[in-house]
Amino acid sequence: QVPLVESGGGLVQTGGSLKLSCTTSGRAFISSLMGWFRRAPGKERQFVAGINWRDIRNIADSVKGRFTISRDGAKNTMYLQMNNLKPEDTAVYYCAAQPGGSDYYTADAYEFWGQGTQVTVSS
Repeated sequence: QVPLVESGGGLVQTGGSLKLSCTTSGRAFISSLMGWFRRAPGKERQFVAGINWRDIRNIADSVKGRFTISRDGAKNTMYLQMNNLKPEDTAVYYCAAQPGGSDYYTADAYEFWGQGTQVTVSS
């Protein structure tokens, strides 16, 4: 089991910023593809961003230019910096880990998931 602990969600106005964090164990962090997904009410879970152990990143088109994914190996933590937030970004955001994996976009390819953190953007 790989523990994933998210933090940083909250309520923000349109145009505002939030930074999400996801912390896990050192061994998992070193060898895993890490991703952020989100689920809005009544919608399917959606890929947001992913980063692997070589810092290769992929970002969904819907957030490109506004969201940035990064990782800090010394802290075993992945981040999602979210700028210029829009009401359509409102969702529960989940951190996920795919040990040794390479499939950024498919939720089912991720083996471990955090509990989720709520992001609400008011208009």
